[in-house]
Amino acid sequence: MRENVWKNYNEKEKEELEKLCADYMQFLSDCKTERECVKDIVQRAKLAGYKSLEEVMEQKKRLKSGDKVYAVCMQKAVALFCIGTEPMEKGLNILGAHIDSPRLDVKQNPLYEDGDMAYLDTHYYGGIKKYQWVTLPLAIHGVVVKKDGSSVQIHIGEKEEDPVFCVSDLLIHLAGEQMEKKAGKVIEGENLDLLVGSIPLESEEKDAVKKGVLAILSKEYGMEEEDFISAELEIVPAGKARELGFDRSMILSYGQDDRVCAFTSLDAMLAVDAPKRTSCCLLVDKEEIGSVGATGMRSRFFENSLAEVMALTGEYQELTLRRALKNSKMLSSDVNAGFDPLYAASFDKKNASYCGSGMVISKYTGSRGKSGSNDANAEYLAQLRNIFDQNHAHYQTAELGKVDAGGGGTIAYIAALYGMNVIDCGVAVLSMHAPWEVTSKADVYEAQKCYVAFLQNA
Repeated sequence: MRENVWKNYNEKEKEELEKLCADYMQFLSDCKTERECVKDIVQRAKLAGYKSLEEVMEQKKRLKSGDKVYAVCMQKAVALFCIGTEPMEKGLNILGAHIDSPRLDVKQNPLYEDGDMAYLDTHYYGGIKKYQWVTLPLAIHGVVVKKDGSSVQIHIGEKEEDPVFCVSDLLIHLAGEQMEKKAGKVIEGENLDLLVGSIPLESEEKDAVKKGVLAILSKEYGMEEEDFISAELEIVPAGKARELGFDRSMILSYGQDDRVCAFTSLDAMLAVDAPKRTSCCLLVDKEEIGSVGATGMRSRFFENSLAEVMALTGEYQELTLRRALKNSKMLSSDVNAGFDPLYAASFDKKNASYCGSGMVISKYTGSRGKSGSNDANAEYLAQLRNIFDQNHAHYQTAELGKVDAGGGGTIAYIAALYGMNVIDCGVAVLSMHAPWEVTSKADVYEAQKCYVAFLQNA
């Protein structure tokens, strides 16, 4: 039965919880894009003794039990492997999560001037309520790659001395017609343009404000207007993760879907040494737009990396690889919709996830008639219940809202195509996909405990 786990903690556990969550909040503040996540993850992995898979391949070293390697795909996805004592043909224990989050992306021909103000044209990424993104302080994160192959990292709006940016909204005094629109049309996608400047360049007559912005970009970043073509610039809420509530029991931050599961999966992975079954932590991109592309779960990145790892242990054969995938067990670590009393009509209270009640297990996600769902089998769910109970890791079960109220998906169904056992589990989130999302510190702590228990005992 579901219970509020805060009641069960002793002082030692509370100290562990706070330490973990402080680290998690720093991760959220530092890592607002996939590239930033991968860079931080690799640094943490190296400190924990992981070595680059590419370097091990080049050196033609053989991998053995206890060895740790990581592989990176285009700086946007990463897989970590800790070699177990059993042959990989018997399967791996896999934690899979995604590190992309809803946001605004700068278009390839974005900079323009109108009304003596300069703007960057954007295209939103993932499922958002567009009206939530206006009048917020926003930051620009990303990379500009020039024709000669050199790159410039962009990170503007997070430091106290940095400028910020925003998308403007129509003043209430003139918004009579706007207020009559449905929520999906109150703010149009093509109007989510970022306000970036208003001072004209004195020597120019036409597009003087735009040229003033270009002059700053040239001076600060050596960037020309055409360099936007080969840039990846993401617009995200400016500001750090913060504790929420008088009791500081919750976390308010951008990007907790799904970085709360990515971080806890990573932390669990780094805590496990020489497991019986080879452990894997797979953190991928593009989940919010269908897990497509070379860095999404649909790509062969994971499969190819596993093949290379098996080759370095002397186990690789095509049939052995297929058996390893089929015999693996995976937790598709993604968030669930936390019960919100202000919107209770959208939830089935008996089958909702509650903040502060531990990690959430979702047998199926999908929408309407379980469309697009993995729908894990009962035998696997029973095994996980036993593992979590034996290791005193608190969990709850939930669906994603009422039947026919909506729905959503994860990467679970993609991994399940290999024939492996996969189930969705993660952390309950309030205001999911909003610029600022809410989680419970207790759920972050319990998720990490569940993931460790899974890697060691599944």
